[in-house]
Amino acid sequence: SSVGRAAHSLASAPEFDPYKVLGVSRHASQAEIKKVYKRLVREWHPDKNKSPGAEDMFIKITKSYEILSNEERRSNYDRFGQMDENQNFARAPQGFRHFHDSFYFDESFFHFPRTSRDFTDSKHHLHYNQYITEVLPASFKRPYLIKITSEWCFTCIHIEPVWKDTVLELEPLGVGIGVVDIGYERQLANHLGAHRTPSILGLINGKVTFFHYAVVREHLRQFVESLLPQKLVEKVTDNSYLEFLNSWHEENKPRVLMFDVASNIPLLYKLTAFAFKDYVQFGYVDMGLTQTSKVVQRFNINTYAPTMLLFKENTDKPADVIQARGMKKQIIDEFVSNNRFLLVPRLVNQKLFDELCPVKQFHRRRKYCVLLVTGEGEQFVSVNEAFFDFASSNTKEVVRFAYVYQRQQQPLCDTLLKKEDTTPPQVVLLERRSATGRVLYRTVTDGWNGSDDDKHRLHEQLEILQRDPSYLTHDAMLPELNNEFASMFLIQWINAAYDYLSQFYFDLLYSNWREMMPVLSLIFSALFILFGTVIIQAFSESGEDKPTKQKATDPPKTAESSPGQESTSSRPPKKNFVEVTELTDITYMSNLVRLKPGHINVVLILTDASKQVLLRKFAKEVYSFSGSQTLHYSFLNVDKHSQWMDSLMESAPDARPSDCLDEEEDFTSNKSDYTGHVLALNGHKKYFCIFRPVFTGEEAECSRWSEEDAATAGPSKASRSRSSSRQKATTLEIHHKLDRLGLWMERLMEGTLPRHYVPAWPGLDTITPQK
Repeated sequence: SSVGRAAHSLASAPEFDPYKVLGVSRHASQAEIKKVYKRLVREWHPDKNKSPGAEDMFIKITKSYEILSNEERRSNYDRFGQMDENQNFARAPQGFRHFHDSFYFDESFFHFPRTSRDFTDSKHHLHYNQYITEVLPASFKRPYLIKITSEWCFTCIHIEPVWKDTVLELEPLGVGIGVVDIGYERQLANHLGAHRTPSILGLINGKVTFFHYAVVREHLRQFVESLLPQKLVEKVTDNSYLEFLNSWHEENKPRVLMFDVASNIPLLYKLTAFAFKDYVQFGYVDMGLTQTSKVVQRFNINTYAPTMLLFKENTDKPADVIQARGMKKQIIDEFVSNNRFLLVPRLVNQKLFDELCPVKQFHRRRKYCVLLVTGEGEQFVSVNEAFFDFASSNTKEVVRFAYVYQRQQQPLCDTLLKKEDTTPPQVVLLERRSATGRVLYRTVTDGWNGSDDDKHRLHEQLEILQRDPSYLTHDAMLPELNNEFASMFLIQWINAAYDYLSQFYFDLLYSNWREMMPVLSLIFSALFILFGTVIIQAFSESGEDKPTKQKATDPPKTAESSPGQESTSSRPPKKNFVEVTELTDITYMSNLVRLKPGHINVVLILTDASKQVLLRKFAKEVYSFSGSQTLHYSFLNVDKHSQWMDSLMESAPDARPSDCLDEEEDFTSNKSDYTGHVLALNGHKKYFCIFRPVFTGEEAECSRWSEEDAATAGPSKASRSRSSSRQKATTLEIHHKLDRLGLWMERLMEGTLPRHYVPAWPGLDTITPQK
């Protein structure tokens, strides 16, 4: 190599003088030599100095320091000009040859930081932000093995070969690898509790554990295995395999049986089980035992190759199988990931609900969830089995089946069944529309008894839903699901205390006091908080608790109540109210005609009689969209500006609805009623979209579906003689005019509503009646 040739030329060069290389006198002390050496090494290190002679100069500096830092070598050089205490001073050629052989080892010794970082550790180097944002969350899916090193750690070279072999073995199995340079990442090293080099530590579930044994490949492998939970993979025999497979119902997870000829469970299987521990339960069958012959024969397993069987609800036949002589991590991960849910899983927590029924994304294919609300008693067994049979024969990608126990998820079931006032068992078709919990849903008519008629009716309604998304007529804000498998607080605290005490004993055993201080601090803090809470509760009076009152915030420009009080969203927009302004002679130009490009003004048409009711309903419907910076909200009073809507409709004839006239009245005597209409006005591009209110019963008997929303009732014409009855409409009827506004707003955000263009906006000041 180039370094070897440089070392040879250095050894044979007669002018080489370590004192001149370092620039120190022959009487310099060890402290002076060390200080100069550190300065020169930083200056001439090949990673930092790119000049052509930097590498040769770096070799001279390191070799000079090696000679002068050792008193015996320094004495030999001063007396004989030799650089190795083992040289035969009478035979110079032999001595130089031995020096060259000795220095060849030093090549890797002194260049370890550069070569190892460039070719081995560079892709594994960790930074503090990377550790916090990527490695720490990923440690809940796989363990990490992290090495703490530094650029001038001369003892790190001794563990380097073992470290490289270990990385080559464990990384393909799924173990995360990290390297922290303590010289560059002091913050991360302090965060991990590492204060010396070299150090090796393990990270799993956010917890750091230090390696304290001899750095041997087998010890490092055993250390990684010890980080994993003990009962991650269950050993299965002829006597226990049926119990293992049939326990899918209690744990709500598929089961994987791994067959192999090995007394100890392979590390690859353990790492896979840890990665999918939240979804799948794993079992291991040692085919070399006589106690497993029946289960091997039962599923006709080939004993010459490792095999994995995945079972769901049907324990007699596996849902999927893989078999290969060389099981690879990528193959196993894909196999398990594609089958991580049961065919009809039970909703046991919010995380599972989010994955089974994802939120609808704009411009993507819709996905619907068919949910069975049922019970746990024996009377529900046949009903549940019939639902499972139906799901087995209707495996479509756009439909996911699930069920929920009413007793376990009472708030969810009450929300879905309250409008229909029904009791389980019921089947609900739903589509999630926002991450905050908003859904569109519809209950299958006549309940669910599991009969053939029920299956046929459900199949028909699913077909209708896939053709017409507006078939879901109800909307609701779902509460967060209860975690049915969450352990009690006391059990969680005991487990955490046990982990800390185990770590305390382990560190005390090895006297790592600096590393043990964070654990001691956490233990005493937890004890202080626990006993402090008990003492405070003991001396507190029961009458001091006062119910907190929700503070209502009124909009600055309207007198309507805050829609934030009515919203059940756990993550509302930034403001807890919707700012709605009135379109008048003063605000008309700024809110419409001169509106910024890309901005839209959503205008509600109302009257004096319906103002309070419609504004309150309008604010509630548009509240979830109030976080958008491009949407503005206004209202127009047609009692004050009665001709503006007629002028707008004359400018855009394609927006005018078909007339619906009373047979006894003349066409000219009819006047359009625009109460409850909503306009989305783009002032810059001069177009608008129109929402026509839901038919409530006080208008004429003819209505039609609007072209903008297939789920929204069409407009109707009311005669002037019926205006008095319209004004006498109940608050409930007027309130329901805007029931479908939320769906219309979603289509507005998607950009799928028809647009009606106008040559110019009608003036508001010229048609305002004088009063």
